[in-house]
Amino acid sequence: MSQPAENSIKRLTDLQTLVSLCKRRGFVFQSSEIYGGLGSCWDYGPLGANLKRNVKNVWWNAMTRREDIVGLDAAILMHPMVWKASGHIDTFTDPLVDCKSCKTRFRSDNTESYLTKKQCPNCGSKDLTEPRLFNLMFKTFMGPTEDANSVVYLRPETAQGHFVNYENIQTTSRKKIPFGIAAIGKSFRNEITPGNFIFRTREFEQMEMQYFVKPGTDMQWWETWRETRWQFLESIGLNGKRLRFHEHAKDALAHYALKAGDIEYEFPFGWQELEGIHNRSDFDLTQHAKFSGKKLEYFDEASKERYVPYVIETAIGCDRLILAVLCDAYREEITPDEETGKPDVRVVLGFHPETAPLKVAILPLSKKAELQEPAMALRNELARDFDIGYDDSQSIGKRYRRQDEIGTPYCVTFDFDSLNDKKVTVRHRDTMKQDRIDISQVANYIHNGLRNFNAR
Repeated sequence: MSQPAENSIKRLTDLQTLVSLCKRRGFVFQSSEIYGGLGSCWDYGPLGANLKRNVKNVWWNAMTRREDIVGLDAAILMHPMVWKASGHIDTFTDPLVDCKSCKTRFRSDNTESYLTKKQCPNCGSKDLTEPRLFNLMFKTFMGPTEDANSVVYLRPETAQGHFVNYENIQTTSRKKIPFGIAAIGKSFRNEITPGNFIFRTREFEQMEMQYFVKPGTDMQWWETWRETRWQFLESIGLNGKRLRFHEHAKDALAHYALKAGDIEYEFPFGWQELEGIHNRSDFDLTQHAKFSGKKLEYFDEASKERYVPYVIETAIGCDRLILAVLCDAYREEITPDEETGKPDVRVVLGFHPETAPLKVAILPLSKKAELQEPAMALRNELARDFDIGYDDSQSIGKRYRRQDEIGTPYCVTFDFDSLNDKKVTVRHRDTMKQDRIDISQVANYIHNGLRNFNAR
């Protein structure tokens, strides 16, 4: 069966459609839903957990399989002076305004009605409080007493773990400049205006890489990593037409940055930051050296130079990338139903095979034991190599549609003829093409197909 014409394909335009699919198919659930949910906190269900693991793995491999990058898994709780040195305690704030009429609280720095008319964005009232700064870090206490001496913070970013471990890692790994440190981990921000599903949440996972370079080479490396990260996003299936680069104006740079920009993605709710590439200069290592009393310099044996490295950062939220992957993969097609031949709407998540939660699904044509037993045996054999599904309920057409909707690249149908000819039917997600192959060749067929897969 041929692919549908491009003009019969409908892309995602409404985020709520995706939210509904994610709930229905077990990708993402509201946290603590049975108690009414907890604002902007989300749980990943069976398929979502697989998708998240795959996204993290593909990022991790792209980074740490390079010779010049090593990995780190730093603690969430860090010494409070880390956040003093980094500037988070003093500057990691949002300006908040309260409406005295409707009791709405909102940020004053990005609310158009407040900036232009000094009125509440919810009710239009001008009876407002003056802006006041609110620190976004979650505060808690370590030890048996809750006093000022026991205050610690849930980290608002993973990056500081790279900087405080810079000397340990450089010494033990014996890496020479330039080299990088990559990490994936939980971060926490008490966001006042979170939203858009998993785009902005209070608990999230970051995937950050800090690349330490010689001063004077930093701008060149910033350009290199900007191109490298764009290529990575396209390599995992994101459509380059829905990506763009936005460079920050000098007056909009963070306090630590010499140069910064974002790779943005066109979500259903507009163009938004997906990944940041920042030239952090020597700010972080200099600050931690100042506050800790440790010299965080690099000695170049070849040139006999001693200097504090500059840092090029690539930072992307895992949850935000997952949302982009889901949005980009979603499509609706008008295609003939594979059972009736009548035009039908087919919903497909066209994942790149490296991120697809399941790679293959086994579909026995009947629930009779004579098919179930060999089909399950095939499922167990393939499970050694692939994330795999098994579905034996309803008609084969409906099962195909379910696998399309969760993005499974291949379906393998075990039918009554399979008992005699020792062959199965393999169906391709994107083309709906079907091939009849020997059962003994299924694993190789799937391996080769995934390696050469052309997800649209």
